[in-house]
Amino acid sequence: MPVAEVLDLLRCPSCGQALELDGPGVSCPRGHRFDLARQGYLNLLQSRQPRHADTAEMVAARERFLGGGHYRPLADGLADAVRSGLTAVRSVAPGPLSVLEAGAGTGWYLAALLDVLPGRGVALDISAAAARRAARVHPRVAALVADTWQPLPLVDAGLDVVTSVFAPRNPGEFARVLRPDGVLAVVSPLPEHLVELRRALGLLGVGEDKQERLAEALTASFRPLAERSLVHRAGWSPAVVADLVGMGPNAFHLGPQQRAEQVARLADPTEVTVAVSVSTWALRR
Repeated sequence: MPVAEVLDLLRCPSCGQALELDGPGVSCPRGHRFDLARQGYLNLLQSRQPRHADTAEMVAARERFLGGGHYRPLADGLADAVRSGLTAVRSVAPGPLSVLEAGAGTGWYLAALLDVLPGRGVALDISAAAARRAARVHPRVAALVADTWQPLPLVDAGLDVVTSVFAPRNPGEFARVLRPDGVLAVVSPLPEHLVELRRALGLLGVGEDKQERLAEALTASFRPLAERSLVHRAGWSPAVVADLVGMGPNAFHLGPQQRAEQVARLADPTEVTVAVSVSTWALRR
């Protein structure tokens, strides 16, 4: 989707004023200008891309893994949770929605959500490599480069839905950009998520108190609507496991050679537990 289709949702990250198209980019009334890349994404990051941003290699691994349908149950569970959440907070059926995925990566989950819901989406990620892919993931998705940890370049109360899937969360900003009858949906790993791979490969762990810490962080601005655990077993080839490891934070901790050597020792297929929590939240009033 052209960025022009979501300009009403955006604001200048420097001064908070409205943005409008200005030649090969966008600008605000105070003269702050931002580039619209030829690949279709808008870069609103006001600093250098940090080292922890996804690389092109990580984005390619994520595209292969997600494109293989290995997390399709998670996407379906997210869509069900969003629909149920909107029904819980609204007295009438939702019309066309404005949806933000924060820390969107390639925008795959957002695209899956828009396949079953009407409206438009904004995929926001700090990685330009990810934004390049997200800009073409779905005809109703526009891609931004911005930092979820910073004030979001989005207007107050403009969004119907905000989603965070295995991504950083900024509760105060999520609350600011949501409509009063909007829904926040969060997908986060449970302690048993990928436990077999974490043991075999030394992957980053999941804290036993992760869900409690998530709830504590959100409850100042949000009230819980529902929470559901999605747990299933999968059998993945070493190539699929390599992409899984290479698409996320573990890629920064295991070099390509070490990763390849460890994955090569795994069974084919390797039995893996996929276990996540999908929770929905409404604004406190």
